[in-house]
Amino acid sequence: MTQSTPSQTPPLPKGGVVARQAAMLCSDPAFQLYLDRRRRFKHNLTESQLPDGTHNAKDARDWLIAACNIESRAELDSNYHARQTFRMIRNRFNHWRAKQKGESQS
Repeated sequence: MTQSTPSQTPPLPKGGVVARQAAMLCSDPAFQLYLDRRRRFKHNLTESQLPDGTHNAKDARDWLIAACNIESRAELDSNYHARQTFRMIRNRFNHWRAKQKGESQS
C-alpha cells in the first residue's frame, strides 16, 4: 500500500534584485504620492475626494502586483513581461518626480 502525500503548493519564487527594487519603490513616500496624484488624474477626482497621503506601502504593493499581473513582487526577477512593466512604471515615476522637482525650483 502506498502512502499518499497531501498536495503541496509550489513555493513562491524568492525575490532577487528587481523584487528588492520594487519593495523599495513601494515604501517610497514619493511613489505613494505619485499613485495618489495618478489616481486623481485618471479618475478626475479632486484632492478632497482623494487627498495626498492616501496610498501607503501596502497599497503601492497591491497596485504594483496588479499592474504587473503577478502574485508577488518576487516574480519580477523571473517574469520578463512583468519586469518590463515594472521598469516602465519606475521610469514614468522617475520622470514625474524629476518634473515635480523642476516645478518646485521655479
